[in-house]
Amino acid sequence: MIPAAKPMIGDEEREAVDRVLRSGMLAQGPEVKAFEEEFSAHVGGRHCIAMNSGTSALHLGFIAAGIKPGDEVIVPSFSFAATANSVVLAGAIPIFADIDPKTFNLDPDHVETLITKKTKAIMPVHLYGHIAAMDRFDEIAAKYGVKIMEDAAQGHLASLNGRNSGEFGIVASFSFYPTKNMTAGEGGMVVTDSAEVARTLRLLRNQGQEIRYQNEIVGFNTRMTDIHAAIGRVQLRKLPGWTAQRQKNAAYLDANLKGVVVPFVTPGSTHSYHQYTIRIPGGSAQKRDAFMEAITAKGVGCGVYYPTPIHRLQSFNLTLNLPETELVVKECVSLPIHPSLSQSELETIVSVVNEVAAKL
Repeated sequence: MIPAAKPMIGDEEREAVDRVLRSGMLAQGPEVKAFEEEFSAHVGGRHCIAMNSGTSALHLGFIAAGIKPGDEVIVPSFSFAATANSVVLAGAIPIFADIDPKTFNLDPDHVETLITKKTKAIMPVHLYGHIAAMDRFDEIAAKYGVKIMEDAAQGHLASLNGRNSGEFGIVASFSFYPTKNMTAGEGGMVVTDSAEVARTLRLLRNQGQEIRYQNEIVGFNTRMTDIHAAIGRVQLRKLPGWTAQRQKNAAYLDANLKGVVVPFVTPGSTHSYHQYTIRIPGGSAQKRDAFMEAITAKGVGCGVYYPTPIHRLQSFNLTLNLPETELVVKECVSLPIHPSLSQSELETIVSVVNEVAAKL
């Protein structure tokens, strides 16, 4: 079976963990500080604050940016639940918008129709590694006086017109979950260009204290351990090469797959291919599921990210008119794209997908 995703952990990561264990400094120490500084080089030199998860990064990002209970935040429904959960955890209200069917990202035109006096922020998601239409969102934010918060959990090294994800919003939040393009074992990073927001984030993640036992605000314990940071530092050094390999793999699939809709890349943007997500035309979840069952039986792993829009999950249970979202959840399926794929495995993916697609 060619796995749909494959975390890449090697001897360097193991040695980094051993180094930390030998040091005796396990939590919020020099490895975390170094990881933050090194990550900053990939987001235009912005302040970086490490967290224990991507969800913590999203949650505390809202609080630090001044989002208050009752505020409205526009988000896509086609995303992982953490996108909207983090809004609710901050006391705000998620307003679900539709997506651009080509990029799978938040549709700026639909977003603009949803803005009210209560709207305080828009949170585009760089889904699957394709950066959202940040130039448009910057214009909308300036027009209506709202904040931009990037959900960059899947957007490592995605870019638009030379600017990387993380360089647009007042805050941006990354994830280092094991299946992301780089991992720390678990963890997240909040990025901001505001020194004030950065200091608030550091307080929030550490029980509201910068100096021990001098708590300034009510905070959380969302610290990253030095063990996780040490893994993250090694992975960060490998990330550019891995991203280039993902892009090379995607180019091969783009050129050879038939009978399916391959990922679209907006001109001026760089796709980092956290997922390589195709569409099975026809608007039928049954047809898509049959395709998945058939290619899995022939040894090609795959997955659906995400089979149910957030607004229809039991935790929200809303009835909304989001036609593009509803169509995509029936047609999308992600194929293997990870950098450890061999040429033989890529050829197998193409052969199997083309054979199965031709029979649908």
